[in-house]
Amino acid sequence: MTAAMTLALSWPPEAYLWFKTLHIIGVVVWFAGLFYLVRLFIYHREAEALEPPLKEAFGQQYGLMERRLANIITTPGMVLAVVCAVGLLSVNPAWLQQGWMHAKLAFVAALLAYHAFCYRLMGQLQRGACNWSGRQLRALNELPTLLLVIVVMLVVFKAQFPTGAATWLIVGLVLFMAASIQFYARWRRLRDERLAAQTDASGA
Repeated sequence: MTAAMTLALSWPPEAYLWFKTLHIIGVVVWFAGLFYLVRLFIYHREAEALEPPLKEAFGQQYGLMERRLANIITTPGMVLAVVCAVGLLSVNPAWLQQGWMHAKLAFVAALLAYHAFCYRLMGQLQRGACNWSGRQLRALNELPTLLLVIVVMLVVFKAQFPTGAATWLIVGLVLFMAASIQFYARWRRLRDERLAAQTDASGA
């Protein structure tokens, strides 16, 4: 009997259900934090175009919100999700021999890298050294959505991962949503610039 099987058999019968429950909770909290964190980055970056007093005030407020969201919600959610995922694998070590799990772990590694990169961006924003534009940050904010869709599909379908029209339709919908958000942001920016130009012309 292998060590992995011995470890699996040592867990009480309800361990799998507890690990699965807490893992799902952790994933929900983690993704909620990731979605909102980069949204705060966008507001923080765009606030840098304001007049100095407002820029400083908004910068401090957004910086505080980012740190609290990252340290109190997002990272604890990530830790809970990862720890309980390890627990699930210890209960079902045979999953580590399956291709769908290898693919899932690769995408989870990408999510962990994304999480670490968000911390890097947060530090740059708080130092006033971030070179990412609001448009680029909006595009970055769509990445976890695509990763979430892929990971969930891998978990649900496992070795029977679909590659037919339905899969491409879902991927297309995700990309369409991302493009729509980018289009709306561009339209709003152009509208604000046009209104500002009209105000300046009226004042002159």
